[in-house]
Amino acid sequence: MDLGLEGKNAVVCAASSGLGEACAKALAREGANVVVNARGEERLEKVAEAIRAECPDVRVETVVGSVTDDGVRRALVEALEQVDILVNNAGGPPPGDFRDWDREAWLAAIDQNMLSAIELIRMTIDGMAERGFGRIVNITSSAVRVPIPVIGLSNATRAGLTNFVFGLVPEFAGRNVTINNLLPGPFDTGRLRGSKEITRHLTRNNAAGRVGNPDELGAMCAFLCSRHTGYLTGQNILMDGGMYPGNF
Repeated sequence: MDLGLEGKNAVVCAASSGLGEACAKALAREGANVVVNARGEERLEKVAEAIRAECPDVRVETVVGSVTDDGVRRALVEALEQVDILVNNAGGPPPGDFRDWDREAWLAAIDQNMLSAIELIRMTIDGMAERGFGRIVNITSSAVRVPIPVIGLSNATRAGLTNFVFGLVPEFAGRNVTINNLLPGPFDTGRLRGSKEITRHLTRNNAAGRVGNPDELGAMCAFLCSRHTGYLTGQNILMDGGMYPGNF
């Protein structure tokens, strides 16, 4: 299937590994130019070089730094002539007991997992609407649907982002700008492997008998960004291998 992404410009956050890297590679394979972002320069450059080697006909730009920094956000949206596709993604706050989280911990989580995404949307969505094409995909978490006790900071901030962006959908749906959320369950990423608490919760009662491959989510992200999905907006796409115990 031709996704119609050749020549489109995409910004992908937290793209030096895991789900963000998979999304950037999937978009580049479909012919989209990509701006990749992460805080670690060395790993980010390795990803950029791998994309350039595999997809020599696309432009690949890198922006190092945290998306909580306004200057980094400006650099992201200015790295190419325009932004047609925005993939918001950020590492989740650390797990723990809510009794241990002070005001600063909450503000840091809100800034990282909610406000930075909203700011990038604010900076790009009107241009998308004026040009008559835009795709915004927010990678959040299955915890938006089923909160996970040990990651309350993530539960709250990602759910807040979900509710905010869906309030934008009616204004932009008629201008071929879609906003959808991808809700990953357990995927083979550093975050899953690096936290015993999260691993224990997410791999328990896994109906699929495995964790997800990041490339599976990357492929779904590319499809959501395609020319075929103009009528698909305001949706939470849950990718959890069948763990969710319900039909709504």
